[in-house]
Parts: sequence; C-alpha cells; structure tokens
Amino acid sequence: MKRLKRSLILCVFALTLVYCKTHKNYDIKASGVIQESGITSYQYGTHTLEGDTFYALKSDSINLNDYVGKSVTVEGQSISGYPVDGGPEYLLVLTITED
Repeated sequence: MKRLKRSLILCVFALTLVYCKTHKNYDIKASGVIQESGITSYQYGTHTLEGDTFYALKSDSINLNDYVGKSVTVEGQSISGYPVDGGPEYLLVLTITED
C-alpha cells in the first residue's frame, strides 16, 4: 500500500511539472514602445513599456535592448509585491513581438 501511495504521489508531481512547463501563465498582454528605464524613483525594472498603460519590465530570456524605441506587444507575468513607491506594475516579459 505504501508503494502504491508513493507511486501515485510521484505521478501527480510529474504531471504537475509537465503541465507547468507546457502551459505558460501569461496574465498580461500589452502594447507600446520599449524604453530603457534609466534613473527612476521606484528603482525596479530594466526597461519600460509606454503605451495605454505604463509598465516596468524585466526579462530573464529576452534581450529587451534589442527592442528599444520599437513598437511591440509583450506577454508576461506580473511580479508580485509591485508596484511600490508609486511606481508602475512590474512585468516579467516572456514573449515579445514587433508591431
């Protein structure tokens, strides 16, 4: 019985990992122009997206410098704990396409 229980737990864990890797959780899609952040009062994000809504951006997989000054659509996840210090929402960019 213990062996069956362990096997079931491992199967559920493995299926959860597969699901998380194949189903990206993009909770925000926004369009605008990418700019470098520079010095800001809120001090987070490497870049910004200036469009209908203003976002602070970062990405672990995309070089946002390649898109500076360009009109783009980004998809990503909001980073919990932000905004702070009156700053914008903080977005982890997962995909980006030029408009």
